Amino acid sequence: MEELIRLTDVGVEFDGKRVLTDVNMSVNRGDFLAITGPNGGGKTTLMRVMLKLLKPTRGKVEYFTASREAKRLKVGYLPQKSMIDTKFPVSVRDTIMSGLQTGFLGRLPSGADTKFKEIVELCGVGDYLDKRIGVLSGGQLQRTLLGRAIISDPEIIFLDEPLSYVDKEFEHKIYSMMQDLSQRSTLVLVSHEMSEIGRMANRHILVDHHVVRCPHCHHLKES
Repeated sequence: MEELIRLTDVGVEFDGKRVLTDVNMSVNRGDFLAITGPNGGGKTTLMRVMLKLLKPTRGKVEYFTASREAKRLKVGYLPQKSMIDTKFPVSVRDTIMSGLQTGFLGRLPSGADTKFKEIVELCGVGDYLDKRIGVLSGGQLQRTLLGRAIISDPEIIFLDEPLSYVDKEFEHKIYSMMQDLSQRSTLVLVSHEMSEIGRMANRHILVDHHVVRCPHCHHLKES
């Protein structure tokens, strides 16, 4: 299997408290990796370390492309609502479109308008494109952030509690979207609700305080 991300002896501490200890694991191309565990167990911390948004206290995180070490990967990221500054004056339209922008000047690729319309319809945000994110309901914001995460067709998509705030109708839509996305992207998903997701994922990790276990993956060392 082609390795995309490798964590070696990773540990994370906050104010002297150990959140993750001796994490050794890989994410391979084509994986649908489901991460679950109790609140405060380190699920989101692990995801942020994988994204290189959080530097581990010890150990290292490596990215690979075509079996060679790379500085970055083409990623999409749906964070938790608490990670978003909803006071920032940006519209739904601009938030989603920012997922396509590249480079210092934020240029848009050819076909951006067509892709944008496709995502707007898929996520059902067409009725409030010009609203600022600060006035959205939790479900509307979640749809917006999901659109931003997937619009660029990234090679790996990180989803942190994607079912939060959404109604049952859109929850089932998300299941369908993930099934489709898993056919063309690598997925890393954190969720406390694993009934449906668990049936789609090909790998499962339990993060419980200092412990990371993958009972179905022999190459993942237990801490």
